[in-house]
Amino acid sequence: MALFWRGLIILPLLFVYASSHFIYTKRHFDKPEVVGFKDLDYLHGDGGGFLSGPIEADDGVKASKTVVEAESDDDDNDDDDGDKKSKKKNKKEKKKSKKDKKYNESFHTLPLESLVNEKGGDGNTDDSSQLVGYNVVTAQTTFKGSWELFVENSGVSAMHVVLLPNSNQALIFDATVWKVSKLKLPGPPCRHVEGTNEEDCFAHSILLDVETAHIRPLRLNYDTWCSSGALDINGRLVSTGGYNNGSDTVRILDLCDTCEWQEFPGALGNGRWYATQVTLADGKFMVFGGRDFPTYEFVPPEGQKNTINEVINFPFLKETHDPIENNLYPFVFLSTDGNLFIFANNRSVLLNTQTHTIIHEFPVLPGGARNYPSSGCASLLPIMLKPNEDRKSIPAEVLVCGGTPHDAYTKADLQRPKVFLPGNTDCARIDITKRNGKWKIQNMPSARLLGDMVVLPTGDVLLVNGAKTGSAGWDDARDPNLHPVLYKFQTDGTGSKFTVLNPSNIPRMYHSSFAVLPDAKILIAGSNTNPGYLDDALFPTEVRVEKFSPHYLDPNLGMFQQEIIVENSNNQVKYGQKFTVQIRGNVEIDQQKLQVTIYSPPFVTHGVAMNQRLIQLGIVEFNKNVAINTNNIVLQAPINSNIAPPGYYMLFVNYNGVPCRRSMWVRILP
Repeated sequence: MALFWRGLIILPLLFVYASSHFIYTKRHFDKPEVVGFKDLDYLHGDGGGFLSGPIEADDGVKASKTVVEAESDDDDNDDDDGDKKSKKKNKKEKKKSKKDKKYNESFHTLPLESLVNEKGGDGNTDDSSQLVGYNVVTAQTTFKGSWELFVENSGVSAMHVVLLPNSNQALIFDATVWKVSKLKLPGPPCRHVEGTNEEDCFAHSILLDVETAHIRPLRLNYDTWCSSGALDINGRLVSTGGYNNGSDTVRILDLCDTCEWQEFPGALGNGRWYATQVTLADGKFMVFGGRDFPTYEFVPPEGQKNTINEVINFPFLKETHDPIENNLYPFVFLSTDGNLFIFANNRSVLLNTQTHTIIHEFPVLPGGARNYPSSGCASLLPIMLKPNEDRKSIPAEVLVCGGTPHDAYTKADLQRPKVFLPGNTDCARIDITKRNGKWKIQNMPSARLLGDMVVLPTGDVLLVNGAKTGSAGWDDARDPNLHPVLYKFQTDGTGSKFTVLNPSNIPRMYHSSFAVLPDAKILIAGSNTNPGYLDDALFPTEVRVEKFSPHYLDPNLGMFQQEIIVENSNNQVKYGQKFTVQIRGNVEIDQQKLQVTIYSPPFVTHGVAMNQRLIQLGIVEFNKNVAINTNNIVLQAPINSNIAPPGYYMLFVNYNGVPCRRSMWVRILP
């Protein structure tokens, strides 16, 4: 009888074991595996076009320590400890969530109601209310990125960086105020230092070839310290503001092998130091704020000057001004409805640029300040377009991460001994096209200020650079945050949105920067916490340039990389136009795993990526095997300039979540 009862207990266990081992596909974490072929329970539904296998994630939040100047604090291993704890937590969550998942078989993704989280705030949920049914899948990888030293000495510390179209060159510049760098100009003329008899023969601006590392120094006369900029419709950089004699200057760098800066002092109606420049739907620019000037103005055409009558008062920038500012370098984004979303300190509004009126104010974001010198980071999240797009309203979301308490700068810069308060650990997200939009707040694995937010070609976000305690300012931060963190743009709500990636060994603090490269690597540069070029400081002036290969560049996933055949692809398009991109690869293409995005290279400084914008295009048609291993993708260009202002974009074809070998420059014509 005892044997009988034992049999009744053991037989069901054997059945469960056999089912899980032989009926369902076994997962191999040491090999690339495309998720979603056999069992939909393995899919992580990404609603807006990303279905991804899980990367081991760390969503344990570390309590940062308040650091006093005399103390030393080394917690570089904190993220690794959090990794182990969160893995156990995630395994429990996955087991529980499988019972509750409901799938829409026709779209191979999660239904809308299972993706939307109205409450938010738990770090593991997502508001994926934009689009459902974009059935792109991504290959699974446990690869957490790799670093390479690209340039040992760039000569100029990268306070400002922008990738220039069709040139393979990153423009890097800092400031003239210190009259020194680590690179001399090749010869006369030197810069005459205003008000003195001195000459400055150092370079303060360079063009860096992102493939060969060749450096060409450029001459500057008007100070670019803490300036702003954007690419115009012809691909030229138009930069505004700066310090002292450069504060009201507009400068232009054209695209040619011998081009030098053109500088137009006195072109702006107000001085613009720590201001933000934004590109409008018609390709024109506006510049907002700057120290002591709570105003904005349109950037005048080349060679023209604004008068004080063309400067518009903006009381919002007065209202958001703490005793120690916290509203410089405001976050400004063009929304898909043509209005401007403007975030300063902890408040945000929509501005109608035609009537110069604020038409909506969003809820206050709690938890501290986000703009300089609290210096969090922010970005417009990917704009998702359908094939044959015809919607009148296109959703757009903004993500704001990190920052500091309101008094962090006071404690670190003005108090003695210096006290370095912990930075913020939160990330907040809001739909800026909804008048009832609310912040959805989640927790990062660690605190971050002075960081950068990179929108990757796949639509996910990389948080990189920065510190964990302190504030912006000279020697005002401690605890470098060496670990990049991947933020999943879309998830199914069951796993962490954050993954801690492999660290750099170079602190990137105040005045760090980045650029997304054509091969989908990330150029990482800058860091200068010193008023000058110092080698013996706690954090020396940094002139080394690195490249970071994100998770999707796992060598085991190289088989999925496609090559764009540029000569057989359209690289100039008009709004709403259907156009063709031809790709070639070594694997049979499944359209369900194909994604095409266009990316506008930002002007990056002080954690602000001005005009960074990624748009996922709708695939209208997919023509397989037009030649051996060659396929044509028919796409629809964005339907209007509110979605994508005219100018140059990097077009990426991603297959299984792996970007193509090299992006193609595409110009959207006005």
